[in-house]
Amino acid sequence: MAQAQPLPGFETPPTIWFAGESFVPLPSGALYWPDAEALMVADLHLEKLSSYARSGQLLPPYDTGMTLARLERDIALCGARRVFALGDSFHRDEGTTTLLPHDRARLARLVEKLEWVWVAGNHDPSPHALGGLCCSQMAVSGCSLRHEPMHGIPGLIAGHLHPAARVAMNGKSSRRPCFVWDEHLMILPAYGASTGSLNVLSPAFAGLFNRTRLQVMMLGRDRVYPVATQRLVLG
Repeated sequence: MAQAQPLPGFETPPTIWFAGESFVPLPSGALYWPDAEALMVADLHLEKLSSYARSGQLLPPYDTGMTLARLERDIALCGARRVFALGDSFHRDEGTTTLLPHDRARLARLVEKLEWVWVAGNHDPSPHALGGLCCSQMAVSGCSLRHEPMHGIPGLIAGHLHPAARVAMNGKSSRRPCFVWDEHLMILPAYGASTGSLNVLSPAFAGLFNRTRLQVMMLGRDRVYPVATQRLVLG
């Protein structure tokens, strides 16, 4: 069995057991799959701020570079040989054509070096000409990889909803992106540098999970924290 390298702040990385496999959740929002030597990321939303700029909202288009730098660090940390990008890798259909030259070259180096799978989302184009494999969904070792979560598909790993958890304790609360799963479905947090998030108790998640089996890990600055679901609140 392949082993992930220790994460900062951990002698032993935290583990999510799902669909008979072990996964390592990273503080960045990526999920490492040691046995598959694969890094999974959802909702990169590359070129989001450049898309806003073209619509007249003058925001500095640095999000793509920040997201790619984060991805490079995670790949190096885990020693991943494969990347599964679980949809909405680009913010709009034209995102693959608006990459700045240095960002395009940076992404090309990653895609050329690794086995790269682009799972299509509702935002990004498929297929495209950036290399790697483009597909609508994929089955790997008993797990199903797709962008939008659905109830009733065993071993489904998805993105799309940008999950976050708000935890209340001792009169205070904290809200952070999170991994959320039960015995059949796992949803990854959004990975992109300029993405938002949605509370896992919001109506968008209704009917997707068995609430009695729900598990949550929140992203911290340099580690991932298990959360007692009875402490989850809206907001």
